[in-house]
Amino acid sequence: MDEIDALRQMRTGLAVEEAPELLARRIDWRPGGAPSRPRRRLRIQLVSVAATAAVAAGTVAAVVSTGDGDPAGKPRVENTIPLNGNVLLVAAANAAKAPAGKYWHIKTVMGEIYAVGKSAEDHYKVDSRQAMEMWTDRTGLSRGTHFDLQGLPVTPQDKQKWQAAGSPSWVHAPNPEGGGGQVNLDMSPKTGRGAPWPPYVERFYGMTPGQIAALPTEPEALKKVLLGLKGHWHAVSTDGEKKEPIRALRGQERIRALSDVAGELLSTQPAPPKVRAAVFRMLSEMPGVKPEGRTTDPLGRVGTVVSLPLKTTTPLGLFTAPKQLGTYRRQFIVDPATGSLLAVRDLVAKPPRGSRELPPGDNGRPRALRARDMPDRFHKPGEVAAYRAFEIAEWTDAQPPR
Repeated sequence: MDEIDALRQMRTGLAVEEAPELLARRIDWRPGGAPSRPRRRLRIQLVSVAATAAVAAGTVAAVVSTGDGDPAGKPRVENTIPLNGNVLLVAAANAAKAPAGKYWHIKTVMGEIYAVGKSAEDHYKVDSRQAMEMWTDRTGLSRGTHFDLQGLPVTPQDKQKWQAAGSPSWVHAPNPEGGGGQVNLDMSPKTGRGAPWPPYVERFYGMTPGQIAALPTEPEALKKVLLGLKGHWHAVSTDGEKKEPIRALRGQERIRALSDVAGELLSTQPAPPKVRAAVFRMLSEMPGVKPEGRTTDPLGRVGTVVSLPLKTTTPLGLFTAPKQLGTYRRQFIVDPATGSLLAVRDLVAKPPRGSRELPPGDNGRPRALRARDMPDRFHKPGEVAAYRAFEIAEWTDAQPPR
């Protein structure tokens, strides 16, 4: 029996009732992936690349990630790690132990991998990243700011090509939004905090922080509530698509929407510890969701890859969902020992191809998306399209900066 099937048959309520140490001993989980006694092992080869996204057409900035989370898809990672289907339950138990506080504090690094160059032979890749920091109190009032981060080539080979071009402070790539022109990537050593944003009220698909705090702490009851959330859930949609509840979806589209919501509740949203624990347990029961082995995230932290059984026409949740031309698959990187979602990354399943007409832009001119303009047009399957890494995601009593 596959360990993930055994996981689904376990009474997930024990993840809250037992201490994490006792749970780990009972289900034979170890942080290093090694069991405490001999057993039949299912070994898989882990595709480790770094990947979810947020750069607007225009000026963007970046920092490269290294180690096992290398966006180039050539990581230093063990490829004989046994599958451990119970890490999500351990993550749930530890998430429930996390302290509460006055503010939900997050710092998110968002990146997209751009190909600079005109052909697969002469291009090099740049990891373009920005960061956002936010503080949300229990009334839903949020304060935040952004950071510009330096852009760097992804691999040593990419660095050599960039240096051969004169180590330019700015590099350019086609505009993926279909309006012509180019995107400018800042390669200069520039990091800094932006001006604070005016305070605003945070909502999560219409839910206030108080409603998030009142979400059920049992996975099945939580799922029933989340199925009622209304949004634009389709990976490809037409303009003017009406909002609909997740329960109106079927098959992979429903899993896609639930996993999208789950990822936000485990990262950017002010969910209390027991709700976060219930989210992990809900994920453990979703069909096809499985841990795959250990890797490092884009910030160099060690975690366990949790794959979702999805291929979509866009990195999930990206604002360009109706427009992308490739297909992608999503992974979470989880730290079971702390009950944290470290990162979300979207990997190329099939590189972009073809084209798609778009409505006219603000200037009234026709627009079209073309594969030749996509940031990942020269990517190979398994390489990163984009990612989000959650550098900070915690409840705290510390006051936000003014």
